[in-house]
Amino acid sequence: MLRTLLLSTALLIPAAPALAQMQDHSAMHGEHHPGRITLSATGEVRAAPDMATVSAGVVAEAPTAAEALRANNRQMNGVFDALARAGIERADIQTSNLSINPVWSNFEGNRERRITGYQATNTVTARVDDLDTLGQTIDALVGSGANQIQGVNFMLEDRDAAMREARLEAVAELRELADLYAGALGVELGRIIEFSESSGGGYQPPVMYAARNMAMDESTPIAGGEVGISVSVTASFAIVD
Repeated sequence: MLRTLLLSTALLIPAAPALAQMQDHSAMHGEHHPGRITLSATGEVRAAPDMATVSAGVVAEAPTAAEALRANNRQMNGVFDALARAGIERADIQTSNLSINPVWSNFEGNRERRITGYQATNTVTARVDDLDTLGQTIDALVGSGANQIQGVNFMLEDRDAAMREARLEAVAELRELADLYAGALGVELGRIIEFSESSGGGYQPPVMYAARNMAMDESTPIAGGEVGISVSVTASFAIVD
């Protein structure tokens, strides 16, 4: 079940002398700018994630670039096979990094550095819809040849629904703040002059793992925690003369 947290801040009209000065300046130039109150509010929805992506791959080294790539390809085939056995569809697997780079020697006195070999890196990012199998999937990847696990991102599949709820909560809080300040200041608020929105969240920072080339009696423990989506709204309300 989604649970909602609300945070809010308020920015009031300028101090009376400053406001009076602005009004006098407007009057001198035949302008009329109504007083205003500017308020901000934030709605945040937090929930347990229902999907994740895991990035895994292979780093292989060899004397030549072609040999490094061939060695990498052999191990990466095992990675793809492991993902297939874990029930991950090919449509949910995407190559996120493929590179071949020279390996340089260390500095030795006045000798120039030289290329001692090549390193081929191939990384894929796979979407995992069943979080109960995420630990076993990581184990299968490592057991099949992956020697690089770059991280796990937890997310909400239905992000739009969470965004909608966060928006509604933010606007409700904004309206409540507007009524509160209007009553406290003894003024009547009119139309909204300006309105803006900003949002964030929807994922959890990547969880990093070190690849382990060993037999494991139990799957890698995974804790999804919660992910949050927040929406902040700001509105300027005209003060009725």
